[in-house]
Amino acid sequence: MILSIDLASEVPIYQQLRDQIVEAIAEGVLTAGSSLPATRTLAADFGINFHTVNKAYDLLRQQGLIRLNRKSGAVVTAAVTDPMVPSDWAAKVRTLLAEAVARGIPPDEVLRTCSSMLDSFGAKQREDTP
Repeated sequence: MILSIDLASEVPIYQQLRDQIVEAIAEGVLTAGSSLPATRTLAADFGINFHTVNKAYDLLRQQGLIRLNRKSGAVVTAAVTDPMVPSDWAAKVRTLLAEAVARGIPPDEVLRTCSSMLDSFGAKQREDTP
């Protein structure tokens, strides 16, 4: 898994890390039992404070996507223990769609992009299943 951060982005670094790890899980790059780098190691690699990485990992833990253990570190969970409430998910999607409308992106382009992204996640998962 290759992570990258944009120090000039308006998106906080911890959120960038969290989002990229979620995408790696959705794409099948990270599977149940996959270990994530230690917070201090990842922080040193990016030249950022380890508390920033810790915050990203803690968000993932709260969302049930990883478990944290003193011995094994951060590990992707086999099953989400705290599934996202549909209304929370819908609120996030609504905001993203509102942004697309506000920026003048045509609805058919939005739908094509969403469909393409969903297909790419599914394709990775289908490749891994026998």
